[in-house]
Amino acid sequence: MPTTATPQPGAPVDPYRAYNFRLLINGVTNGHFTEMTGLEVNIPGQPYREHGLGRMRMVPGQAEYEPVTLHFGLTASRELWDWVNATAQGTLNRRNVSVVLLDSVGTAEVLRWNLIDAWPTRWRGAHLNTLSHEIAIASLTLRYEGLELETGGATAPTPA
Repeated sequence: MPTTATPQPGAPVDPYRAYNFRLLINGVTNGHFTEMTGLEVNIPGQPYREHGLGRMRMVPGQAEYEPVTLHFGLTASRELWDWVNATAQGTLNRRNVSVVLLDSVGTAEVLRWNLIDAWPTRWRGAHLNTLSHEIAIASLTLRYEGLELETGGATAPTPA
């Protein structure tokens, strides 16, 4: 079995391409997504007064996970719509969602972001225009409670 050489410190390494990715919901590939935005973690500083010294210090606060918006070509599949609609009707069904970045060929997994206990917070229908020949693109926004990053051939988190 061939081994992959580890780059030497300071050696240039090509960055991953942003166009080869797929989305898994509870471990199952779900649709063809054209864009993902908003993957972000914010850890605000919390001030506290150091005892006896009278000066303010900062410590890390609670991690905040920003919503992720996924854009996808509209199809006859109702799976995402049914998930959104159930949430709108008051039935919360949290799911583990993985965004999997693939190599430049599109075959091997190189990175995986696991969005833990995600649920839909917004669905936006496709812009329709009789004068356009574009693909109908809808969007889905998800909130989630935790974020993990895995490298290479990782497996999805256990469904909730």
